[in-house]
Amino acid sequence: MTTATALTWTRRRDSAARFWQAYRTHRAGLFGLGGLAVIALIALAAPLLVGSDVQSVTNAPGTAMEPPSSQFPLGTDQFGRSLLGLLVWGARISLTVGLLAASLSVAIGTLVGIIAGHYGGWFSTALMRITDWFLVMPTLVLAIVLATVMSRSVWTVILAIGVTSWPTTARLVRAQTIAVESRPYIERARALGGGHSHVMTRHVLPNVMPLVLAQTTLGISTAILTEATLAFLGLGDPAVVSWGGMLQDAREAGAVSSGHWWYLAPPGIAIALVALAFTLCGRAIEAVLNPKLGVAR
Repeated sequence: MTTATALTWTRRRDSAARFWQAYRTHRAGLFGLGGLAVIALIALAAPLLVGSDVQSVTNAPGTAMEPPSSQFPLGTDQFGRSLLGLLVWGARISLTVGLLAASLSVAIGTLVGIIAGHYGGWFSTALMRITDWFLVMPTLVLAIVLATVMSRSVWTVILAIGVTSWPTTARLVRAQTIAVESRPYIERARALGGGHSHVMTRHVLPNVMPLVLAQTTLGISTAILTEATLAFLGLGDPAVVSWGGMLQDAREAGAVSSGHWWYLAPPGIAIALVALAFTLCGRAIEAVLNPKLGVAR
């Protein structure tokens, strides 16, 4: 058992090394990864960099709507709070929502796709018709409906995004599952007594994981944009600071009509940069791991 476990971990390390060697050839992917690392470090260090009192309305250090200055590099909001501090603190919520919502979406899509591709028949047809219904319905509209009828919180936003954006992953995973199950070693596993759960977890899931990983990375950028949209529409959690919430506050404060560009530009640029970084990473991972591209196995 020890030898088998050591061999398994050796193979995994070799596979990870091959993946990184192939990933390094994608300059755009490296650029996106570096940008995400910097933003993630800033978000994690937010309590140390700006402190939690930056969100306080009553203890704001500045006056309302101050332009950028040496004291406030990005200016202040309508309450006199530092926009730079809010931007740093808002990265925590935006990244958390993006990661958790994308993970939930991909988990649902992977489960539905593997089950539909493995069992087939009328059960698969029924699952795919449900998937098609979610697929043709606008994701943002469904998310708005869920966020409206449920209590306004970060978890509501995560749930609303996760349960409405899984159909694309389900269809991709189902197609990959059907392709995997047509291979000879699946027939051998069944002939040796492997049941449904054994085939799905030990053979199908490892082979669809590259696709799942790529979809997760690409889905995070979509989730962050959707969270920003929901917050901008006033459906986010009013008790927390997020980039979308900052845009909503700027709209309510009349920053557009007043020409206070420093209130609008920073959160908008931050959302665009993070979405771009995740997209670049996702494309690079897809190019490395997608078996159809023949880059890595």
